[in-house]
Amino acid sequence: MNNLEKHYGGCACGKVRFHSIGKPEKTGVCHCRYCQLRTGTAFGISVYFKKENLTIESGNLKKYSFTTESGNIFETNFCTNCGTSMFWILSHMKGLMGAAGGSYDPPSFWFDVEKEIFKRTKAKFVSISNCALHHETSPTYKPKTNDSSRLDGK
Repeated sequence: MNNLEKHYGGCACGKVRFHSIGKPEKTGVCHCRYCQLRTGTAFGISVYFKKENLTIESGNLKKYSFTTESGNIFETNFCTNCGTSMFWILSHMKGLMGAAGGSYDPPSFWFDVEKEIFKRTKAKFVSISNCALHHETSPTYKPKTNDSSRLDGK
């Protein structure tokens, strides 16, 4: 893939449109409770780019921020019309913005997944084998507080 190649995507209703340029900095499948709640399903697929390589072309986004048990700020951006979870910024991942892997236009999953994290809360019916790294939590996981029981991934 050419480093200047663009990939386009959008939300369910089509009002939010975006494009990314080049290869992602990081990719992963995350089974943490935050991603399960953010997506309403078993896991999230994150495709991270330098912020300058991810452009929101149209649509309105609503932001929701919270502090994780590791003390990081997790900011999620949703389409104000259909509610699709589109982008997120994690305070410990300086200069990067995540895009929802399933929001890309076909071919939707044009990227390789590098790692799988928070396997400790992975749904038993999910099997991810085509990535190099698998972690029970995350290499950056350093809890400072305890989450409520509905968020507890232990």
